[in-house]
Amino acid sequence: MKKTNNIYIFALGATGEGISGGDRIFIEFTRRWSEKIKLEIYTSQSGKRMCEVSNLPKHVVIHPYKFGILEYLHKILLGIFLGLTLKIDDNSIVYSASEFWMDSLPALILKLRFPNIKWVASWYQTAPNPVLGFWGGRSRLRALAYWLVQLPIKPLVSRFADFILINNENEKRHFQEFEKKLIVVLGAVDIQKINKYKLPARNASHNDAGGKITNLPKIYDAVFQGRFHPQKGVVELIKIWRLVVDKMPKAKLIMIGDGPLMGSVKFEIRNLKLEENVKLLGYVFDGDEKYKLFAQSKIVVHPALYDSGGMASAEAMAFSLPCVGFDLPAYDSYYPQGMIKAPIGNLELFAKNVISLLDNPNLRDKIGREAVSMIYKNWSWDKRAQEVLNKIILK
Repeated sequence: MKKTNNIYIFALGATGEGISGGDRIFIEFTRRWSEKIKLEIYTSQSGKRMCEVSNLPKHVVIHPYKFGILEYLHKILLGIFLGLTLKIDDNSIVYSASEFWMDSLPALILKLRFPNIKWVASWYQTAPNPVLGFWGGRSRLRALAYWLVQLPIKPLVSRFADFILINNENEKRHFQEFEKKLIVVLGAVDIQKINKYKLPARNASHNDAGGKITNLPKIYDAVFQGRFHPQKGVVELIKIWRLVVDKMPKAKLIMIGDGPLMGSVKFEIRNLKLEENVKLLGYVFDGDEKYKLFAQSKIVVHPALYDSGGMASAEAMAFSLPCVGFDLPAYDSYYPQGMIKAPIGNLELFAKNVISLLDNPNLRDKIGREAVSMIYKNWSWDKRAQEVLNKIILK
């Protein structure tokens, strides 16, 4: 087996203040892989900020780039330039952090220039049918744009990538002829960091109630964490919460995140007169502030309408919060327990499931214990990063 000299990560597509699932994966892999292998990241200024707030080790080399008015096109052109000009060793790994052109094209060009390198391509979600949209015919234009972006890249990734990272078993159907290249990367959470918040006592275990969360009051009925994007069902969540408040007038929901639908969410809150029941917190980075919010909540809601994974709720579930979500195909592998599921788009049943958990502390505790047990057993970033690295290097 040849020694891997370097890993080059292309994450030029990173944008905005939040961290997507794909961003989270490359950041957490970087944190652990860089302990063993020299690693460099080519990213945007937003990506650099993500890395900094995530406290990546200082020995990780980050190359940040600024972009002009035509940001998307500029990123693609820079990616092509990097692919044509970078000189790398034949024993290197190139990792495209997304399927977007600015990340995939430089990796593809380097693979063509240096055929002996290994290209690890991230493909965490296949675009929905553009006719159907994300759910029930909604957001067809967004779905069409997403589908068009992926259309020319998918055959290139399938043909030239050495490994394709997907994040659930259901996604395999999109790459049936290339199954040997596939590595399923289920989500994970930083259990060690969460334990430092929950369990500072020397000999504590994850079942203990000690640490900073001792006796914190449950002041929020539900918490949501995720991008404010049509896929995530954030506008639908406000409608769901109206149904909850009709039965439980004082029910309070906090929403962590930001994104293109923030204006729509604010409008729906005003329209449905939920200003006293829904609190928007914007993006909250990992650490005590976010963990305290989880610890002070009773349940976590995850109303995604189209998703290939769903790591956002797992952090909250690590605090013994039961989850309510829609019954998406990906959740068969992601959330086999710890989540009560409603048929996709059935807002009324989703609300009933929320009310059932809030009304029944015993049921809430039971599902919450299942959730935390699942997270601590299967959702470690240390375990996930080592599994993937072993498959890449040993093949």
